[in-house]
Parts: sequence; C-alpha cells; structure tokens
Amino acid sequence: MTQLLEEAMRKVATLPREEQDAIASEIIETLEDEAAWKQKLAQKQERIRTLAQEAPCEHRRGLPLDEIL
Repeated sequence: MTQLLEEAMRKVATLPREEQDAIASEIIETLEDEAAWKQKLAQKQERIRTLAQEAPCEHRRGLPLDEIL
C-alpha cells in the first residue's frame, strides 16, 4: 500500500462508521467502474484502432463526432 493511501485510510478511520461505509462504497464503485471500462475497451480494440486511423481524415473534413459514432 502506498504512503498516500495509508494516510487516507488513517484519516477515514477517524470518521464515524456511516461515513467510512460511504467512502468505502465510493471506492468500490470507482474500482468496479474502472474494471468494467478496461474490459469493454479490451473487447473493442479493433474498433478503437479503426476509429483512431479514421480520425485525422474525418477531422479535416469537419465531421461532427455524433455523426461518426
């Protein structure tokens, strides 16, 4: 565990139980969201590559992003 995280945990430990649970829930939700994004992006690598290759041309043509997607 990093020193910064240890410091944060020490500070959280001084809070009332309800606030500790609220912070823990936020951390867990953030970690789950991050994992979901990583999984989604891993499954869409080819599409992301294609979009990245097409982006400079579409930018020069001035296409709005909502038309591309």
